[in-house]
Amino acid sequence: MESAWYNRYLESHAESILKKGKVFVLYGPRRVGKTELIKKMISGFSGKTFTGTGDNQEVRELLSAQKLSQLQSAFGSYQLIFIDEAQRIPEVGFALKLLIDHFPEMIILVTGSSAFDLSGKIGEPLTGRNTLRNLFPISVLELNEQYGGMYVLQKLEDLLIYGAYPEVLKASSADDKKEYLISIRDSYLLKDILELESIKNPSKLSDLLKLLAFQIGQEVSLNELGNSLGIARQSVERYLDLLEKTFIIKKVGGFSRNLRKEVVKTARYFFWDNGIRNAIINNFNLPVQRNDLDMLWENFLFMERLKTKSYKRIFSNDYFWRTYDRQEIDLVEDRDGKLYAYEFKWKLRKVKAPKAWTDAYPDSEFQVISKENFLEFLI
Repeated sequence: MESAWYNRYLESHAESILKKGKVFVLYGPRRVGKTELIKKMISGFSGKTFTGTGDNQEVRELLSAQKLSQLQSAFGSYQLIFIDEAQRIPEVGFALKLLIDHFPEMIILVTGSSAFDLSGKIGEPLTGRNTLRNLFPISVLELNEQYGGMYVLQKLEDLLIYGAYPEVLKASSADDKKEYLISIRDSYLLKDILELESIKNPSKLSDLLKLLAFQIGQEVSLNELGNSLGIARQSVERYLDLLEKTFIIKKVGGFSRNLRKEVVKTARYFFWDNGIRNAIINNFNLPVQRNDLDMLWENFLFMERLKTKSYKRIFSNDYFWRTYDRQEIDLVEDRDGKLYAYEFKWKLRKVKAPKAWTDAYPDSEFQVISKENFLEFLI
């Protein structure tokens, strides 16, 4: 039986994350449950707690003023402070640094749905004094821990089509899932960018996302995107950067160490959530009715793998690999100098690593990930 709350991986590791004298920063898209997760993590805290939001004018004015005497009188009596949507507070990092400097026993937590705005405000002032984590839509790792492998296998097609936002998983019907995803698409997806950046052509952002949605697993040409949208290449680059920093897309570059013929100057883009991707192109057809199943599978596996590595603190540099004569590998992980190559196929079939790859990187490992073996790859 499903519960009203999906257990989050970070929730069970709260003790190792929440530390006195440090600021815990939780990044992630809107509507993935950042606020609820923090409240769960601090629910057992017995000390005096303040919870506020960057939308509150008093909180915003106090923290952006950076006056120590005011900060001491307002916040000095608390052992734990939680500020939600902190990206709305100008220069918030400097205020948090003042608090940590003068109250080293204090625990501070902040959330943000916009890395391009919050990271600049927090990163430099709090260098070495913050703990950063990403919160994703619900992961296969988390679903497996709470409900087991069979649950994931039975939900697989749903995950491919509707993604894994908490409210989507809770929705009882396909129509409710679609309606929720469309509401995110129309109300939340570009909200941070449009609020915080002066975008001259917001419709171009939506058009760009549609173009990217049809090019998952393919190299993206900035010139071609610019020509299709009728905007300059520099604007395309800026839009892509903003879309990545607001947790809508993820960029992956090409891998090369040895060969001139390896493609390295282009990038591929994945969506943080399959459901959002399908909402952008307005296609919620079942897998059996689709001609983009390979794209959905590749996007799903890439992001689920990213979630697992992020939560388990497995550090790797991620790439795709392709040569100009079209030998390619979907994902290459460079972990501590060792290469792990993965090819994503919906149906398991015998696929050998490309000859150019094995010749150039004979010590690497190669594996095909299909629906028959994806669980062990992700958990």
